[in-house]
Amino acid sequence: MKVFITGGTGNIGQYVTLAAAASGHEAIVLSQNPQKYPSLAKKVSLVKGTITDYALLADYVKGCDAVIQIALGWGNEPVSMLTNDTAATVNLLEISEKSGVGKFIYTSSTAAMGRMRNNMDETFVNLPVDLYGSTKSATEAYVLGFRKYYGSNKEVTMKRNIIRPGYTYSNPPFPDGSTESDVRFRNIADAVVNNKPVTLTKYDGTQFISAQEIAQLYIKLLESDKNEEIYLALGNQFTSWEQIAKIALECYPESKSEIALNDLGWGSEPLLFCVKKMEKDFGLSFDSRKYLREHIKWNIEAALERKVSAG
Repeated sequence: MKVFITGGTGNIGQYVTLAAAASGHEAIVLSQNPQKYPSLAKKVSLVKGTITDYALLADYVKGCDAVIQIALGWGNEPVSMLTNDTAATVNLLEISEKSGVGKFIYTSSTAAMGRMRNNMDETFVNLPVDLYGSTKSATEAYVLGFRKYYGSNKEVTMKRNIIRPGYTYSNPPFPDGSTESDVRFRNIADAVVNNKPVTLTKYDGTQFISAQEIAQLYIKLLESDKNEEIYLALGNQFTSWEQIAKIALECYPESKSEIALNDLGWGSEPLLFCVKKMEKDFGLSFDSRKYLREHIKWNIEAALERKVSAG
């Protein structure tokens, strides 16, 4: 398939792009600065632009079999969030349908679900608690509700599906690649390398998933006949930030750092997301601890380089 990917040079997108190319698909990747990624340019077509340049998007999407929307638009107020993210995706959605694209995958977030409840799955009602979650939830509604055009009553033929990533981390997959993982990985590594206290919240953590793993879900969904489905994308194991700090200390045993935990009264039993649908439909279940250890080790090595550079 010929696949147009937005956000294909980001934390998740670079691995989705590589996975698409490795699976034999022709990937066209939208990037604001394509010249920054010569390693990726050897494997896929990089094109310059933004997700709000609709005329340009219409040209790029023409002739594509699928569109994967990963790019994130941002704003500091409700209207700018609506304009830069929700409206941008809805425009791309309509452009894709009008261009004859067969499949559209939207990257949402677990933030769309909002307020945490135990054993949350794809059937739970969204209760967003911030503008980011509201933006994602609103966009999901457009993706799923775009079944026909009013006036002409023309049916939409494009298959539309949604992936909701949780906390996704990654190491750069090539020399000029990027990583946008949670800043706490870096902060823990810097503290450990510089023998400073690692201050964390007791029982804080999540079901981490690596970008390598989540890319498998994108390809499975891309190559399926699914329509109007939502998939939660998280690891099947809960890992606390305290556990991550302990692994960081194992990776750098000469450290004299100690872990200090702030007790905010959180319970020891975490509220979890249910990831059984991904396993049931595609046979995917991710115990992310191997990749997590690699990511922690990578952050320790990067912290050591920063320490040397600082003198």
